Amino acid sequence: MKTDIILSGVGGQGILSIATVIGQAALANNLYIKQAEVHGMSQRGGDVQSNLRISDQPIASDLIALGQADVIISMEPLEALRYLPYLSKDGWIISSADPFVNIPNYPDIESVLAALRAHGNVKLIELDKIAKENNIARSANMILLGATAEFLGLGFEAIADSVRTVFGSKSEAVVEMNLRAIEIGRSFK
Repeated sequence: MKTDIILSGVGGQGILSIATVIGQAALANNLYIKQAEVHGMSQRGGDVQSNLRISDQPIASDLIALGQADVIISMEPLEALRYLPYLSKDGWIISSADPFVNIPNYPDIESVLAALRAHGNVKLIELDKIAKENNIARSANMILLGATAEFLGLGFEAIADSVRTVFGSKSEAVVEMNLRAIEIGRSFK
């Protein structure tokens, strides 16, 4: 078993929380993990990216080579597009369809989405709308994680258990909100 994941987004969107939940689920399954993070100007709305590698065998490098990622998980469509060269031919893109316009020359969103769709294996999710409709705006990242769970090779229950572990110190309400979010994401086809 080997899964190479690139997580991307903009500072404050919860990319590193997704990485933490996935990493915890992998450890609970006695798998090896390696992670490398780039925070950029995350406090100012800059890009955040993480390479997360999971395997049942020891992993030599924490970086994913061009064309080798199995999955790109992105909270921001332009950020997903930025890392497209790292995706394998049969890899999957699971991304928010909602732009986070943080630069003056942000490209036309329809062009960005069309470029992502051209890859073929893509799920684009209106995360903002879904999160607001379900009154869980702060858990949009967990909706995205739920939509990604089938591609991680960890099992949905392992992801749910990891959510309980990672958010358990906050409050039961936070745990329940995030569990609800991954269930909503899981139902997205």
